[in-house]
Amino acid sequence: MFVLELTYTAPLDRVDALSAEHLAWVDAHFAAGTFIASGRKRPRDGGVILAVGGDRAAVEALVAGDPFVAGGVCAYRNTEFAVARTAPGLAEYRE
Repeated sequence: MFVLELTYTAPLDRVDALSAEHLAWVDAHFAAGTFIASGRKRPRDGGVILAVGGDRAAVEALVAGDPFVAGGVCAYRNTEFAVARTAPGLAEYRE
């Protein structure tokens, strides 16, 4: 599993201009089963996505397709971790 941490690198007006495209991209990955949770950070200086499947290279290729990345408004920090414990509803993600 990966924790994908987004940090905005541009003013919020530029981020907001790409938000609809970014959210469509996020929705597509939820539909594909790649993302299992996402949301804005507080304070609003980026976001966090929990992603499953693939290896680091696949995840890096995936985030390169984010309209926020293409638009130059965010940077990603991708942290891989081995899921050892979960709530019962997330047991399928344990390693």
